[in-house]
Amino acid sequence: MRRTIKDSITIIAGILSCLSLSAQNQTVELLNKFGNLDSWSVREIKESGIIGGKTKHLYEFFGNQDTVRTKEPYTAPEGYLWRTNNVMAVVAGITKTNNTVFPEKRGEGYCARIETHVETVKAIGIINMDVVCQGAFLLGELPEPIKDTKNPMAKVFYGIPFEGRPSAMVFDYKADVGHEAVRGTGFSKLKNLGYPDYPEISIILQKRWEDENGDVHALRVGTGIERITENIPEWVNGHRIDVHYGDITGEPFFKDYMDLNNDPERAFHTLNSKGRNVTVTEEGWASGDEQPNFMIIKFISSCGKAFYGGVGNILWIDNIRIEM
Repeated sequence: MRRTIKDSITIIAGILSCLSLSAQNQTVELLNKFGNLDSWSVREIKESGIIGGKTKHLYEFFGNQDTVRTKEPYTAPEGYLWRTNNVMAVVAGITKTNNTVFPEKRGEGYCARIETHVETVKAIGIINMDVVCQGAFLLGELPEPIKDTKNPMAKVFYGIPFEGRPSAMVFDYKADVGHEAVRGTGFSKLKNLGYPDYPEISIILQKRWEDENGDVHALRVGTGIERITENIPEWVNGHRIDVHYGDITGEPFFKDYMDLNNDPERAFHTLNSKGRNVTVTEEGWASGDEQPNFMIIKFISSCGKAFYGGVGNILWIDNIRIEM
């Protein structure tokens, strides 16, 4: 039987669809595999002598590796898609680290403890800074070394290419939350702000595209965002954040923090096709049946902008998995 051109195109489309589905399934398998948080790696870094020369440890969720003594920038191993915001900075030749995500023993394995704390940098007669640092566990990249403190949200590339439509993100958690928000930018004294601060957990699906000027735009396809506003002293297992597709602004569960993210101080960033760091502008809500091409996941210990946070907030997480 002779195949028509239409038949051939249909077959090719089917093959491409299967390849896309296979890639999507492999990504979910990798995310779920490392989402048990039982494997950790440690980088041991000696900070510059001018700020005390302390030896610090930076933790990542992979490995079972021996402690590595290095000042080399972090590079994720192949197939590893999660990232903490534990980071090394080299500013004006001075090496400094910050670790806000820690392994903690849970049963026979480990969980992650994500916290908001104050990082102090002192050099007698030169510098005396207190900086509020929010802990974050995310899907994406945080290239090292950090070279300045300008526009901190631009330093993190949240998310990965992804074409699936997950139904939910499921995980175990407990929390110590609601500590008073503190501003600590490093350029002035710490300031208590008089209101409570809470962790935020997000899974967001977008349809992204780049225009002729290299600017990146997106439609919001799927949304699952939750703030933890009560102390949860005992583990809650199998907590579920459902992904809602399309425009959710009219839904009874909608909160302002679930809206499109175009706040200049909190907007997502990415590298465009020319390697330029650009803001991702969320132009609107996609239709409920739109296919995404990008997925963002983040667990953060404070929901405010950079250098603002409830010092003492802690979010413990474990056994993260994506349900399709």
